[in-house]
Amino acid sequence: MKQLLSALAVLTFPATVQAKPNFVILFSDDAGYADFDFQPDVQEDMQGLTPHIASIASQGARFSNAYMSAAVCSSSRAGLMTGRYQQRFGHENNLTPNLQNGLPLSETFGAERLRQMGYQTGLIGKWHLGYPKKYHPNRRGFDWFYGLLRGSRRYFPYEKPDPQRVIQENGKPTPECSYVTDRIGDSACRFIREHKDEAFFLFVSFTAPHGPLEAKSENLKQLGHIVDKRRRGYAGLVKSLDDNVGKILKTLHDTGLSENTLLVFTNDNGGPTSKGANNFPLKGQKGEMWEGGIRVPLAIRWPGRIKPGIVVDDPIISLDLLPTCIAAAGKEVEPEWQLDGINLVPRITEQIAKLPHRTFFWRQHGFTGQKAIRDGEWKLVWERDSTNGQPELYHLTEDTAESKNLAADHPEKVDALLRKLEKWESQLQIPLWGSGSIDTKDREHKSISTAPLSSWTRVRLIVLGTLLAGLFALICCFRKFRTCNRGTGCANVRTSGSVGAPRGNTRGHPARLR
Repeated sequence: MKQLLSALAVLTFPATVQAKPNFVILFSDDAGYADFDFQPDVQEDMQGLTPHIASIASQGARFSNAYMSAAVCSSSRAGLMTGRYQQRFGHENNLTPNLQNGLPLSETFGAERLRQMGYQTGLIGKWHLGYPKKYHPNRRGFDWFYGLLRGSRRYFPYEKPDPQRVIQENGKPTPECSYVTDRIGDSACRFIREHKDEAFFLFVSFTAPHGPLEAKSENLKQLGHIVDKRRRGYAGLVKSLDDNVGKILKTLHDTGLSENTLLVFTNDNGGPTSKGANNFPLKGQKGEMWEGGIRVPLAIRWPGRIKPGIVVDDPIISLDLLPTCIAAAGKEVEPEWQLDGINLVPRITEQIAKLPHRTFFWRQHGFTGQKAIRDGEWKLVWERDSTNGQPELYHLTEDTAESKNLAADHPEKVDALLRKLEKWESQLQIPLWGSGSIDTKDREHKSISTAPLSSWTRVRLIVLGTLLAGLFALICCFRKFRTCNRGTGCANVRTSGSVGAPRGNTRGHPARLR
């Protein structure tokens, strides 16, 4: 009889059934690629400052080729939150203060998809995806929002903060009471404790180490070895960031949730070197398409599923995080979502040894701005908005620092990558604001055409315009000639010289002139 009851118990409660995992994403702001202990090229002056962040990598997986979908704050968040290239829906440039716009309401946030799957959702810290009420986090899938709408603010209390910079809780301003990084960390711990008995998705969007460089005095005293004042202030922000990551990790442990929580640490874009960040060995910084603007530190911990200390060298992108969470929660991505990322679970759990080959794309400032593509070991960067900008080609496996331009040696590779970029760019929308956008006041998303013009279409329009202008000039000249032949007012008409012929070469391929 006991054996029968045991068998029934096994059938009724199989050992393989587990609770849905929790998800915690720890998102730093404007940190340098070489400024965390878990990075192989961590700079000497930063060594030992981030032990809690480093523990995520040592207890899980470190990614050596991780990218954001943008080189600036707001755009990178738009891509990560939706799992789609943000250029597809016009959120291409940074959201400027007081702009009455935001991430289009036609897009669905990953938080909303997880909420529909039974998850409690929280966003703590920086929003930067829309200021008007209709774009508020509580209306985009987050049950609880504790943070600021703006892209940055002071770390110490304001006397009178403006509505976009005040720390609010679900739309209501809170008192200016303490250091902002601590407030974000403490609130994350609060959310975890309050929802320890239910599945949750928590996005912790730190403002650190984004400027202003207002470090705590006690942290600055520990950083006397850093001579440069700017670098020391930046390091102080990183130290506070790590302290609060430590609080969150301890809360997960104390509540017994560590084992069933998939936890991600990463950064929103490359570090701004002018503000103290160090991106060694990468070229470039925040706002640029070079590796230093888009490649980021990234680590994932998931005890019992990810083997501690593994290194994933396959290129991945922030767009992969949403489909990974969906899959880890036991669901499949619906085709109509049209996500651009893939599920990383088979790779991080070592069910497969390598991810499938993929091509990554970047663009900012519209159809005349910077763009880049990574395809396997090759990367092409074209700063179209710079003087005499031409496509540049790099072999990243041999030249991570992008120091040797190989475009002249491999013209066929340049052409192939440009064709791929042009095909991708033909699917994009004109930016809704900022550089490269249509300058129309008070426009609504619904009034903007989402049909982009490809490079070939634009050049055809230019050539057509030139020909029409020439034809118009010829018609005018012909009419004057007829008038003169009739003997009316021809004394002052000049008849010498060529008329109406448009100058300049209009035949070359616009995207492949070198």
